[in-house]
Amino acid sequence: MRFVLTVSTVNVNGLRAAAKKGFVEWLAATDASLVACQEVRAEPAELPAAVREPDGWHGLHAPAADKGRAGVSIYSRFEPEEVRVGFGEPEFEDSGRYLEAHLPGLVLASLYLPSGDVGTPRQDEKERFMAAFLPYLIELRAKAEASGSEVLVVGDWNIAHAEIDLKNWKGNRKNSGFLPEERAWLGRVFDEAGYVDLQRRLDPDGPGPYTWWSYRGQAFDNDSGWRIDLVCASPGIAEKCTSVVVERAASYDQRWSDHAPVTATFDWDVPA
Repeated sequence: MRFVLTVSTVNVNGLRAAAKKGFVEWLAATDASLVACQEVRAEPAELPAAVREPDGWHGLHAPAADKGRAGVSIYSRFEPEEVRVGFGEPEFEDSGRYLEAHLPGLVLASLYLPSGDVGTPRQDEKERFMAAFLPYLIELRAKAEASGSEVLVVGDWNIAHAEIDLKNWKGNRKNSGFLPEERAWLGRVFDEAGYVDLQRRLDPDGPGPYTWWSYRGQAFDNDSGWRIDLVCASPGIAEKCTSVVVERAASYDQRWSDHAPVTATFDWDVPA
């Protein structure tokens, strides 16, 4: 059976705060069947019931052991066959940075890759995460392919891959998120692991569209942003993608996060 599958990802910058500012209304209005959230920063028990398990959705949550940090969630209109937290690396199992929902013919992962900060332990953590995560991405795609499934790894990757992916690229060449080694690593995700950056597949030239804007200064009004929220797909489902849209708020005061949702649409064949 063929139908339109819509998948959204958004860093909510604190789900409890976002819920009070417009996330609940956005979720109620979305056409998406799958929504991945990052930087939830709350235990499931701390979320209102209407946010933890909204009507018509299966709410899956992987909070961080370090309270008030990280946290990823998935909202699915389909009941998952399996849910996996973490990717097998002990340091990051309870870090609230990776969650998988296994559905018929599809694995959806919500990723919140560490942001890093050059010259600090946070950057060391980011580098350890990347080193462990790339082999897992390769393994995940191989296992899915062997079982006839596709993979979507969506979320806040905290790396701008190319100069067209951030407005002020010249001024950020020595900053975390645009370091040469980080960009090279993301290139390996595409070239070595074989995932497809769906925005760039449909819009190879850019610039942007950006998905995150600092709250500082006039970054949002000037569209001085970064494209760090990505929908990365295994090749089979990448071929089915018909659109990727950044749902940028119409004005600064209508934002409920410093990130915008990224929504991908697929002409999808449901496995028999």
